[in-house]
Amino acid sequence: MLEFLWNLGSFILALGILVTVHEYGHFWVARKAGVKVLRFSVGFGKPIFTWYDKLGTEYVIALIPLGGYVKMLDERVEEVAEHERHLAFNNKPVSKRIAVVAAGPMANFLFAIVALGAMYMLGVQSIKPVVGSVAEQSRVAQGGLQPHDLILEVNEKSVHDWQDVMFAFMSSLGENDMTLKVTDESGRIQYRRLDIQNWKLDQQDVPPTESLGITPFRPAITLNLALVSKGSAAEKAGLLVGDQILAVNGAPVSTWQELVALIQQSANIPLAIDIKRQSQQVTLTAIPALQVADNGTEQGVLGVAPALENWPTNYIETRHFGPLDSMVLGVKKTWELITLSFDMIGNLLTGQVSVKNLSGPVGIAVGAGASVSYGLVAFLSFLALISVNLGVFNLLPLPVLDGGHLMYYIIELIRKKPVSEKTQELGFKVGAMLLLALTCFALMNDVARL
Repeated sequence: MLEFLWNLGSFILALGILVTVHEYGHFWVARKAGVKVLRFSVGFGKPIFTWYDKLGTEYVIALIPLGGYVKMLDERVEEVAEHERHLAFNNKPVSKRIAVVAAGPMANFLFAIVALGAMYMLGVQSIKPVVGSVAEQSRVAQGGLQPHDLILEVNEKSVHDWQDVMFAFMSSLGENDMTLKVTDESGRIQYRRLDIQNWKLDQQDVPPTESLGITPFRPAITLNLALVSKGSAAEKAGLLVGDQILAVNGAPVSTWQELVALIQQSANIPLAIDIKRQSQQVTLTAIPALQVADNGTEQGVLGVAPALENWPTNYIETRHFGPLDSMVLGVKKTWELITLSFDMIGNLLTGQVSVKNLSGPVGIAVGAGASVSYGLVAFLSFLALISVNLGVFNLLPLPVLDGGHLMYYIIELIRKKPVSEKTQELGFKVGAMLLLALTCFALMNDVARL
């Protein structure tokens, strides 16, 4: 329950920031274009807080935090007094209407630049992309990639962490091959050429690295306890954080996987667990609780998590940048995210990426909660990524989105006359149906992940 509330609160915070940024883009440019703004709302439904500025604009924070809107004076929506007709949105030149509509997505892109720039100034600590293991007969194995290879470049593009590597891999979808520049275990520079012809991301939630056969390096799992869940069988037995598991029912345990297998086979069965606590050896009796897995099988659960060995110091990199370099990097990274987002949309349409990988509000909430837990730098990175996605999504040529309005206005600019109201109304209905179907599909994916 606590995790749910944390994720929900983080989601509301993240979405509130991004919606405010997006709508403020529309609002600011509308004011500059001489359009009268009637309402600036963050959220939908019943207002929670309301106030007015000196120009009569109503500001609203509403109950349902799933979006927002800027309501402008418009003769197509309601009757406008003669003395205010020049302030109506529909009476502005098409160039100004295009500017007002495009300002929302552009504000999201600008926010991403600022967020990433702030992240680089604060300092980015990352794990170097060192290969842990390579799956047999996989594409990377056939390309010669080896455990302990440090990936330096993907197709001549520098990478610093696994996120960079995954984004570079996704950018290569549809290509016939991909070249990795690596440092091998002995410190020599090597090049690995991967055959990625017909490679697709067609499995749900399988990252590009795993799809190609790479398992990133992670420190070894120890038999020391890093977590004992409250109210669990382990807590009832008296197990504590820091205890080292030595044996179960007198049989020595050598790996965590071996311990997990024993626990899963022993639901509701008392187990004598030998532990080392500081300098003493203690024997405790634990009865694993019965749990029904997703596939319907029953298994035992103790309620503990292991500690990992320390990361090698040379595998961790912290990068700090000055204000100017940070903003330059922010612009560069934002542009990479924009192009990658459009590439992914194209790959979804061509089938290179499965629609099973789409995420909805639940997936975003979980991501928001995790990023807040990791700290400000991680949260800024998450906000930048979602802000870019929000901007790109709104530029799609669906009539209910900013991109659909832009499409109509560009047609009007070319034809020298507006698209008929009948055509626009039909487009809005079709667009709304497609958007609803897409939202439902993303929610179904979210539910399947729970």
